[in-house]
Amino acid sequence: MKNIKLIKTIFALALMISLIGQVKAQKSCYVNSDYILANIPEYKTAQTNLDQLSAQWQKEIETKYAEIDKLYKSYQAEQILLTDDLKKKRMAEIELKEKEAKELQKDKFGYQGELFKKRQELVKPIQDKIYAAIKKFAEDGSYGYVFDKSSDLIMLYSNPKYDKSDDILLAMGFKAGTKDDKGKSSNQKPGQSPTQGQQTPTPGGGTNPPVKKQ
Repeated sequence: MKNIKLIKTIFALALMISLIGQVKAQKSCYVNSDYILANIPEYKTAQTNLDQLSAQWQKEIETKYAEIDKLYKSYQAEQILLTDDLKKKRMAEIELKEKEAKELQKDKFGYQGELFKKRQELVKPIQDKIYAAIKKFAEDGSYGYVFDKSSDLIMLYSNPKYDKSDDILLAMGFKAGTKDDKGKSSNQKPGQSPTQGQQTPTPGGGTNPPVKKQ
């Protein structure tokens, strides 16, 4: 049994050494896709359009929740004077408006929502062009691997001389950026509007209006 485990360990080590050798045998470099996008005018225009749409839709949603909050506060102040039938009617109205607000929020900012589709329409074609340029650069330069510094891949150390972001920009017909641009990092993903991922403020400080049945 011990011999079998030893053989398996030796085999695993041999495989690992073989893979490392293959990686070393191939040229590699990296790019910063966020930096590349930031230096493409077409992307900046697309991002501005997305930000404007996002702000407009966010305002519409906040207006609806403000109306719900007003209705609920009015109901709380008057419920002692209302009959059971009127209470039910007022609560039904509030709950309907709450449902409409949630649906609007989902339609605009949810997965496959309007912002997602608009981003696909405006940003994806630019990202596809970048990928095509990187692919051609890698093939022409015989690079086996091209990593993306701005992705979720953890790069503990990166030598600037292997950063080919400017080469990609030049190959696409754009000017190279500045060193300051490369040093900047942002939590906002390419094509993502600042308000995306944020929850709409609602009555009571939560994510939904504090509608309670009496």
